[in-house]
Amino acid sequence: MKTEIVQGWPQGHEIRILITDTDAAQVNAIRRALIADVPKLAITRVDFSQGVTQDNKGEVVESVNVLPDEVLAHRLAMIPIPTNMDEGLVFPDACENCKDVVEKDKGCPMCQVLYTLSARGPSADSDEELRTVYAGDITTISDPVFDIRDEHKTIPLTVLSKGQFLEFYAFAVLGRGRDHAKWSPVAAVGFRPQQVAVLKDAKAAETLFGLGLTTTDGTPIDAKLFGKGKKVTDINHVMDLEKALHQVGHGTGREADFAESIVMETVDNAYVFSYETDGSLDPVTAFNMALDELAGRFDTIKEQLDGALA
Repeated sequence: MKTEIVQGWPQGHEIRILITDTDAAQVNAIRRALIADVPKLAITRVDFSQGVTQDNKGEVVESVNVLPDEVLAHRLAMIPIPTNMDEGLVFPDACENCKDVVEKDKGCPMCQVLYTLSARGPSADSDEELRTVYAGDITTISDPVFDIRDEHKTIPLTVLSKGQFLEFYAFAVLGRGRDHAKWSPVAAVGFRPQQVAVLKDAKAAETLFGLGLTTTDGTPIDAKLFGKGKKVTDINHVMDLEKALHQVGHGTGREADFAESIVMETVDNAYVFSYETDGSLDPVTAFNMALDELAGRFDTIKEQLDGALA
């Protein structure tokens, strides 16, 4: 198996990867590993402050808001937590300090990241009636490397009215997507056979070329796109061209004139793999971690087989 990042990618958290010398089963194994096996951090426990108290201005405030604690805890669980395995974090079940203690007592700097939030609704004399609490209001008690990223700080959590407050401690631990969706670092994971576009009839293809369409990078979709070999091999351009063919396909009234003057040919044993991460991991790191997970799994299987056949 060979892998190559498609030119122009990654774009933000999205990526396209060309995987060759392989088959669909192997590529699908990578897909499943990305979704279910790559570890990441997620908030799994929240301790809310309850009751009535006074703020620093002497105003009496109560620990209520528009959302039940259970719903708010779920929203916190889905916030992407920056995950860096180089920081030495381990799974709670593998932590030397916590693996033998009861569930409620598990948690130490080796296996969890601690966050806190303290927010008040508008003061009694404020013109504002409501205050929105965002993910950016959460602060890290552990290492600042785990601070919520800027792009996620605008995720709304809840709304506080006058006389309301919200305080909690939240605990994030490593997990895998097979146990809960909050630990799955990727979305829209898919793959397709690699294709090349072949120009069969330049005259009939004018039905498409005359529409003035362009690829995502602004290249005109015309005969020049195919070059002297009358083929388009650039993966990005091929995928753009495939979308453009919908303009001359069945039901458009142009299919008879177009007459399949451009056809897609499949490349053997080659697939275009695409996905995006939630921002907790960059897409290249997530892909490499998926391969490591698969390699470790098959090494274990080999050891078991060798032991059974010895």
